[in-house]
Parts: sequence; C-alpha cells; structure tokens
Amino acid sequence: MKLIKYKLKYLVALSLSCSLTACVPLEEQAQSSSTGTTAQAALRYEDYVYHESIKSVQVYLATGDIEQVLNPPVTSISQEFPLVLEFDRIKAGPQRLLAKLVHCNANWTPSNLNETQYLNDFNEFFITDVQNSVNTRIPYVHYRFRVPRVKLSGNYLLVVQEEGGNLLLTRRLLVFQNSVVVTAKLGAPLGPGGREARQPVEFNVFYKDYPIVNPAMEVKAVLRQNYRWDNAKTIARPTFVQDAQRRLEYVFFEPKDLFKGLSEFRAFDTRSLNFNGIGVQNINLQANPITVFLEPDKNRQSIVYSQDPDINGMRIFGNKQYGSGEVNGDYTLVNFVLAAPAEAPGAVYITGELTNWQEKEEARLQYNAEEGMYMGQMLLKQGYYNYYYTLKSGGQADESYFEGSHFATENIYDILIYYRPPGSRADLLIGYEELFFNRR
Repeated sequence: MKLIKYKLKYLVALSLSCSLTACVPLEEQAQSSSTGTTAQAALRYEDYVYHESIKSVQVYLATGDIEQVLNPPVTSISQEFPLVLEFDRIKAGPQRLLAKLVHCNANWTPSNLNETQYLNDFNEFFITDVQNSVNTRIPYVHYRFRVPRVKLSGNYLLVVQEEGGNLLLTRRLLVFQNSVVVTAKLGAPLGPGGREARQPVEFNVFYKDYPIVNPAMEVKAVLRQNYRWDNAKTIARPTFVQDAQRRLEYVFFEPKDLFKGLSEFRAFDTRSLNFNGIGVQNINLQANPITVFLEPDKNRQSIVYSQDPDINGMRIFGNKQYGSGEVNGDYTLVNFVLAAPAEAPGAVYITGELTNWQEKEEARLQYNAEEGMYMGQMLLKQGYYNYYYTLKSGGQADESYFEGSHFATENIYDILIYYRPPGSRADLLIGYEELFFNRR
C-alpha cells in the first residue's frame, strides 16, 4: 500500500511538471534547448529524429494487411508493394515538407552514384498527404508519404526536411534483388544459459547463376534480430567457401558472435482510455495530457521463461473509440515503474521501437532508493507497445540485466547479402532472407 501511494504521489507530481513543459510553445523549447533546433544539424546516416516535435515515426511495407505496420521497411526491386512513411508533428500547423532518397553503401556511407542512376524522378518529393488531428488534447499534424520507386537495389536513406532545409528525420530503407539464394536454419544451443543464453543462426548463400569475383573477400553479410540496426552484426567474410557448389557457408562457433535470445517483450495497451488495457494500472482522464500509469514491472533476470505473445519490440497505433488512430489517437503521458531493491551499476532506459532502439534521455529512468524503484514517463501516442528495460554501463547496453535470456524466446532474424560488381560504384543488396526463430 505504501508503494502504491508513493508511486501515485510521485507520478502525479512528475506528470504535472511534464504536462506544463509540454504546453510550452515549440519555438520557446527550441530556444531553451540546443537539441530542439535543427538549423545546424548534420545529416546522420541512420534512423534518427532531429526535432522534438516529430513523433510516432513508422516506415513499413504497405501490403494492405491489417498489421502491415509491423512489416520492416524492406522491399524487392520489383517493388510490387510500396514503402510508406508516416509520422506526426505535434504543436505545429501544416507545413510544406520535402523528402529525398540517398543511395548508400553496405556500411551506410553515401555511395558514389548520381541520383539519376537510382531514381527516375528529380530527387525532391513534396509530402502532400497531410491531416490535422481530430479531437485530441495535444494537437498534431499527421504526414503520410509513399516512397518513390528506385532503379537499383541497396541501402537507401530517406531524408525528410522542411522546405527551408531544416532536417526533421531520417530512416533506413532496404531494396533487394534475388540474385543469390539465401537459406537459413537454427543451430544448436550455445552458451551456459541464464543471462547468456544465445540463439545460433546458420546460413548459406548460393550464387550458381550470379557471377561473383572473389566471394571470400567481396561479399558482405549483415545479420539482424527483430529488424534492429543498433546491434546488427556485420560479417566480413564467410566461414567456408565451397567453390565447386558455388556456395558460401556461414557458421558461428563463439557465443559472442550470436544474439542473446532475451525474453518475450513486455507490453501495454492504451488504444482505449475508457478501461485499463494490458499492462495498465490506472488512467487519469482529468490530467492534460491524459496520464497513464502502468503496472509495476519486475526484474526478469532469474525468472523462468514465459511464452507470452508479443510483436518483437514494435508498436501499433490505434484508438478503439474513434477510429484507426492516425489522426484520432491522442498523446498520453505513460508512467513506467520498475521495482529494484538496489540501484543498478549504470543508467537504466526504456528501449524498443518506441525509442527507436536508442538510449534517449526522455526514456531514462530515475532511481528512488527509499522506495526501491525506478520511475520515468514518456509522451506516447495511443497504441499497443512492446518494450524492454536496458542497462547502459561502460558504454555497453545490456538488456539481459533486467530481461534475462532464453533459447526458447521467439525472435525474427533477417540476413542481408551485399556485393559490389567489378567496375560499379556502389554496393548492391543481392540477397535477403528472414528466419523466424521458435515461431509459434
């Protein structure tokens, strides 16, 4: 009872403070914070938001399915289905925004290609699908942009900026060609278990009908877990080259070369504010913004594996009362509580797609030694969210400190195969494959 009373008292005060901050005009916030202005921002070749007004960024393959927003921004060179970008800009009126594409090499540096070599159109696209929010306490403008078709496979950086040139956001996109065949399978469990339980993935690349010169040195592979870039593994060369079979074999023998299985993601659901959804303990409809209190979380490091359904760290926006949520979903202050009898040896963050898999200051939790808990809050659009708690210590992020790690955890892995043909000026993405580890 003492814990609950303290939590509510602390979080109401914190909510009031943050709600007052949220009401400050963006122009004033920009003047008071060096991170709020984009006039001198340098272009970063990664998923990044350059202005605090930009929220709820999603890029996905628009297949028309009900859960298409869970698709990664990956498409084949045929581009049968388009890639779509959606985002909000809070406390700002509609503005003319521009988008452009930059072709990049496998290591996400700009390639030496001219824009005419990978685009059919002039590389300046106005975002014209613009809508104002409807009946929300925090007003925002919703933008939707269909990414134009490209000529070549490879890595692409989608850049969105104001007409005056100020950067707003960048997102990584992938366009692949099926020039090689990639096959993947699960390997035998490695590691002692506990926080170090890892999931081995082995794969082969068959290049029977594609001419590759010096495959041992020229082919680059990237392995990702749940479509994340923050901890993606770049593999410089194959383990074995089978020339007779025209096959590259990738096998890993060291635990450090494999991803930890971790646990199924934690979840909460704010798509309805009339009742407490999954993971929600209380909702204060009188506050402005509306304030949501999540159920207190526990350290799962030593807890037995639980097969809970999740969406692998992603999120789905929605409003069950008033529509899809694109322009009807409101922004709420979501309060997180993590029980911890002792302070962890480093900074603790909320991570997931809700933070773009980055250790953002707004997602950092504060520890209260008297009550033995970490607390924090984030301004988030109504939706269904997955998240982890991450410990950042010595420059290293460790999700297993609070989440544990299990071989049985369901995860998605995808494999990216790059090659630069002789005489060309850019790396092409010549193969792509997904592997669903422990899929239910």
